[in-house]
Amino acid sequence: MPTDPDTGYDPSLGRKFVFVTGGVMSGLGKGITAASTGRLLANAGFDVTAVKVDPYLNVDAGTMNPYEHGEVYVLKDGGEVDLDLGNYERFLGTDMTFDHNVTTGKTYQHVIERERAGDYLGKTVQIIPHVTDDIKRRIREAAEGSDVCLVEIGGTVGDIESMPFLEALRQFAHEEDDEDILFTHVTLVPYSKNGEQKTKPTQHSVKELRSIGLQPDVLVGRCEDRLDPATKEKIALFCDVPTDAVFSNPDVEDIYHVPLMVEDEGLDEYVMERLGLADEALPKAERSTEWRELVTRDRDRELDVALVGKYALEDAYMSIHEALKHAGIQTGTEVNVLWVDADETREEHEARLASADAVVVPGGFGSRGTDGKIEAVRYARENDVPFLGLCLGFQMAVVEHARNVLGLDGAHSAEIDPDTPHPVIDLLPDQYETEDMGGTMRLGAHETDIEPGTLAARVYDADACTERHRHRYEVNPEYIDALEADGLTFSGRADNRMEILERPDHPFFFGTQAHPEFRSRPDRASPPFVALVEAALGSTDTTERNADVRL
Repeated sequence: MPTDPDTGYDPSLGRKFVFVTGGVMSGLGKGITAASTGRLLANAGFDVTAVKVDPYLNVDAGTMNPYEHGEVYVLKDGGEVDLDLGNYERFLGTDMTFDHNVTTGKTYQHVIERERAGDYLGKTVQIIPHVTDDIKRRIREAAEGSDVCLVEIGGTVGDIESMPFLEALRQFAHEEDDEDILFTHVTLVPYSKNGEQKTKPTQHSVKELRSIGLQPDVLVGRCEDRLDPATKEKIALFCDVPTDAVFSNPDVEDIYHVPLMVEDEGLDEYVMERLGLADEALPKAERSTEWRELVTRDRDRELDVALVGKYALEDAYMSIHEALKHAGIQTGTEVNVLWVDADETREEHEARLASADAVVVPGGFGSRGTDGKIEAVRYARENDVPFLGLCLGFQMAVVEHARNVLGLDGAHSAEIDPDTPHPVIDLLPDQYETEDMGGTMRLGAHETDIEPGTLAARVYDADACTERHRHRYEVNPEYIDALEADGLTFSGRADNRMEILERPDHPFFFGTQAHPEFRSRPDRASPPFVALVEAALGSTDTTERNADVRL
């Protein structure tokens, strides 16, 4: 098919596409299934990338409440995207871009802007072909330069929001050779009360998919246990796929074991055979085993880390959980995360924190929970408990120091208290004229210069670091001299911006304006998280536990 001058559609971009859809219910693990498939293809020697399609009207995830959609993941280029992009980066070991997240809002905004500019030359602008062509263009451009592009369609089949994207996939199937396209459908296979694996939800989901012109090539059944042979045969019969195209994806203790599980099922071999890649793959004896070795590594030590936040939802802090896990892999430690609700009273804070070996105060926005975070910082400072403050956690460490060490009554962030007499945290200078909320913060990767001989220099083993950011407020330059006069040191700076703080009088007290959790990988754990775990292992008694607050 030739390039279309109206859409810029170029079918020469990208080679192979694996489309992953889901049925029955959301949250089944389409993203983990896709990421695991990609990990195995990468192990076999292929360059793999991924695209996440989110059918909501938001242009990006930046303005969405974590309770509704989990954490907002920040990419190197500053894109605020769905948390599944974080899983793709961690599983594939590659940096995604904002172009790898396609939303309804982004697509419609672009088409409408082109219509307003007169680019369609008087044509009636419609879902088909203009919106669907734009969707296909975005997928192809994101796939450029890769051997295989995994495309996850968010939501479930049958959602009205997903229809333009599924129609775009139907067109894809007609425009490409059969061996260049693979449709994978992930469905729920529940148990009945008598312990029988039920296939009816899968049958109905596939029927819905076929009604819009899509026939799955691979079916992945999410179940508590592996699918019985009889269950696979029944699914194959009623869904019109070969029995060897039905795979199990049972529950596992750690999501990093999913690639091992689906590899045992033979999913990667089937995908490569179906896409005509089997002859190009590395021989099995030469494929990378690093992932398996990492995630099965013995962890003969254990500690508890208190995560002090306001969202009682693990997905809201997914990257922090994963970064702690990565630090545990590197140090051979089982890291248990203890949830500490920042909204609880001061008395309850100390009781819960007392059971932890280290404290993490994460980022966030708004006033709710900030008093509890300040109390957690105070507890860690006064009791020599290893502490890591991230973004807002870094800022609350500054506020706590100003209040409780320097005696600046009422000191606060101007974001939380616009009338504070001591705005030790204030709005970034370039934010004063900002009107739109979405995509307007200090976002993406920024470099920080590190002072030699400091804790930060030891943590990063370098005189500079690059981490991802997401904030509007920063340390007020007018208070820097006063803040550093009594026990606090800003050891990392980006021009006149304070980026890293530490306390030389503390075993381990480290705060960063950045979000180092977004760059952490199983094979490349984030240095601040590794340093926190090592400090906790070396300075605290890890024998007493408080199981009541464990997530």
